[in-house]
Amino acid sequence: MAKKNVLGRGLGALIEGAETNSEKETAVSSINEIEISKIVANPFQPRTKFDEEALSELAASIKEIGIIQPITLRMIDEDQYQIIAGERRFRASKIVGLTTIPAFVRTANDDAMLEMALVENIQREDLDAIEVALSYQRLIDECSLTQESLSDRVGKKRSTVTNYLRLLKLPAKIQKGIVEKEISMGHARALVNIKDSDMQLMIYEEILKNEFSVRRVEEIVRNYNEEGTSLPTESHPKKEKFPIEYQDLQNHLNKFFQSKIDFKMDQVGKGKITIPFSSPQELERILGILDKIDA
Repeated sequence: MAKKNVLGRGLGALIEGAETNSEKETAVSSINEIEISKIVANPFQPRTKFDEEALSELAASIKEIGIIQPITLRMIDEDQYQIIAGERRFRASKIVGLTTIPAFVRTANDDAMLEMALVENIQREDLDAIEVALSYQRLIDECSLTQESLSDRVGKKRSTVTNYLRLLKLPAKIQKGIVEKEISMGHARALVNIKDSDMQLMIYEEILKNEFSVRRVEEIVRNYNEEGTSLPTESHPKKEKFPIEYQDLQNHLNKFFQSKIDFKMDQVGKGKITIPFSSPQELERILGILDKIDA
């Protein structure tokens, strides 16, 4: 059985009072091979979903080189353990068919276990923004932490913690879009600055439809809040109308080709003229008109 004297700062530094005597310190410091059949899942697990493809990749890695980082458990009975941190490694080990897994065994009550599990998972980078936000909220509600003490525990600026918590004010549909990576954290942070949930949803739909950048969404939100401007339905602002002489030219072309000509021009004078047709016969008619011009 492998031994390790200390864990360094780790969770012990984040959770004050996690070890109260030398016996607990010894339990935390040792790595034990625990039978997988004696391990049960963590009821306080903040992760709401496990990516099957990523789990398979982790299982393949474990099969090839073994488990690099032990999981963390607590003993809940003489012959049963509960996961504090490392459920992905636990699940992947079961896929591989391992019968034992290396683990640190801690002594913790339910409150301490909840805090350890949440903090441990927040430190990892594979939680989505909503899972992180929910974990922050649980630490505040169930562990009686303030935003200030929470920011100290997780090693994040208070403004960062606040930005995550604000995501929970967004409509459920938008939160689902964050989880499914349809929009980024930057898009979501911009949408939070609008109080009207219906408008938030309208802009969200336009982001998906037009693939708005974060900067574009920030501009839309700013314009809406400052000027009450209506929501754009295109990825770029509407172009100004043509000067009257160009409108007359377009009308002339419409009559000449007996078709609705698409006439586009930008502010520097570049553009294109498109002659649409709806059938082979209409194309032949247009080509005949062009042939006469060429002649």
